[in-house]
Amino acid sequence: MKSILITGCSTGIGYYCAKELHLQGYKVFATARKEEDVSRLQTEGLISCQLNLDDSNSIEQALNWVLEQNNGQLDALFNNAAYGQPGAVEDLTRDVLRQQFETNLFGTHELTCKVIDVMRQQGHGRIIQNSSVLGLITLKYRGAYNASKFALEGLTDTLRQELSGSNIYISLIEPGPVESDFRKNAHQAFKDNIQIEGSAHQAVYESVEKRLAKQQSERKKDPFTLGPEAVLKPLIHALESHKPKARYYVTFPTHLFGFLRRILPTSALDWILQKVSDDENK
Repeated sequence: MKSILITGCSTGIGYYCAKELHLQGYKVFATARKEEDVSRLQTEGLISCQLNLDDSNSIEQALNWVLEQNNGQLDALFNNAAYGQPGAVEDLTRDVLRQQFETNLFGTHELTCKVIDVMRQQGHGRIIQNSSVLGLITLKYRGAYNASKFALEGLTDTLRQELSGSNIYISLIEPGPVESDFRKNAHQAFKDNIQIEGSAHQAVYESVEKRLAKQQSERKKDPFTLGPEAVLKPLIHALESHKPKARYYVTFPTHLFGFLRRILPTSALDWILQKVSDDENK
């Protein structure tokens, strides 16, 4: 039975993949930040414990507990936990930007390094990073999230080179829009951390607030948004293939923008991305 530690299993991609891998025979350690989510996962038959990527003690305690449950071994790590902090770059305080990186990069990095040490000792392992299409291209008002995912991609590409020959493989999954609580949580982070009044972007913020309120009331689905099951197939390939890919594109927008990034000059790509952002923020 292969073992895997997954972060961010309360909802969305992490929750779906944890359940499906469990059904397929994996020994899944499904972690979540909140105690009530851990309790729910346990009642659903998953092995679960708390893991808060913002807290080094929580990371160490969770990993130690997982290793105790599994004879000191861990076959795979799926770094899924993350959140999005919306807002114009000039409206991001240092503390708000730092918090985005604490969760999306620094905590993930700390956990990954600890797991690599385990995998080197056992002689094998798979690490999968859940990145984003916004680790390939940027969109306006997503600067903090863009930056965190670009940084994750850079660290992962470097790790892939440094792990060459170690029998430890690391892959990136780059989804576009996927059904989850990501947008709801991002909206809350925006309300908590961005000062709308007096911002040069106040008119855009107010328009976005109205659009989000309308979307929540109508509950319309974006035609390009896929369910979390879209991530499962590339995740299994990264876990089980003799030659896992460095990158897995998921959803049409990721394939499209990944292609456009390769063929277009920066000015042309900027024009397209600004149009996409402007249409979203109407």
